[in-house]
Amino acid sequence: MYIKKILWVIALVGLAVAAYLAYYVYSAMLSPNTAFNNEEAFIFIQTDADYQDVRGQLEPLLGDIETFDALAQRKQYTANIKAGKYRIVKGMNNNEIINSIRSKNIPITVSFNNQNTIGELAGRIGQQIEADSLSLISSILNSEFLESNGFESQTAIAMYLPNSYEFFWNTDADGFRDRMKKEYDKFWTDDRMAMAEEIGLSPVEVMTLASIVYEESKKADEQPIVAGVYINRLKRGIALQADPTLKFAAYQLPEYKNTVIKRVLNVHKEINSPYNTYMYPGLPPGPIAMPDLSAIKAVLNYQKHNYLYFSADPERLGYHKFATTLAQHNANARAYHAYLNSQGIKK
Repeated sequence: MYIKKILWVIALVGLAVAAYLAYYVYSAMLSPNTAFNNEEAFIFIQTDADYQDVRGQLEPLLGDIETFDALAQRKQYTANIKAGKYRIVKGMNNNEIINSIRSKNIPITVSFNNQNTIGELAGRIGQQIEADSLSLISSILNSEFLESNGFESQTAIAMYLPNSYEFFWNTDADGFRDRMKKEYDKFWTDDRMAMAEEIGLSPVEVMTLASIVYEESKKADEQPIVAGVYINRLKRGIALQADPTLKFAAYQLPEYKNTVIKRVLNVHKEINSPYNTYMYPGLPPGPIAMPDLSAIKAVLNYQKHNYLYFSADPERLGYHKFATTLAQHNANARAYHAYLNSQGIKK
């Protein structure tokens, strides 16, 4: 009888232990363990993060961090951290959370519009992915990469087409740059290459001219006309005399830093720079900014006409008046200068 009692006690203790273990397993694995009110929350795990870094982000989001710790240890997650952006849905249990942050890296949409410089581009991208702006600048301007892909520091920005792209948040600088090269190659289809060749321009030269067109006119319906003017001048060996290139040249000089040139003056035309298209014929050494896709397409599909000049239209701001003769152009220019004077715009 005594032995039977001992066996019964052992059995009851075993059942109690089993019940406790079952409860613990349920609590650790299957019981909901989120503590936020929104439908979902996100954590960003950096490339060099360890478990304590992840735990620090999770602790405010979870009801019981200790049970999460225990299961993370058992599932060996603590030694296998994966970088990326991860979603935690309200009501998830620890097992679901671990499965999510271990293998469900969420792509993000990275977007950039027309950036004026590589520095601005890097700053914009550095706000959206793990890579910081300094590493992005270094990667984008890497001389070995540029040379092997037919670019120079002056033309590097031509490779970046403003748009929205899908990336993983933990993409590094080289990963971003290399992906943009693939997008650039994808854009330059055989048809577009043939169109550029017919004009007599390389893809980079198309991007350079498109940057000037875009700085001249933000109106998509007018850009093919503007592009046609410049192509007419290139074909006839006439200097482009593009005011945006003068501004670009000026902004490279210390005295024009942190200034905005609202009116191009004769003094700007005297700046000795390869970007001064009044002083030097042909295209400048590279884009003066990142051209919009509409301007690139405007160059490739430029409007064929006889215009050689254009001047801003004071009656339709944002648009231009086009001319075939210098006399007509000078009249248009005088009208616009009179408008600038009436507005008190002197420089």
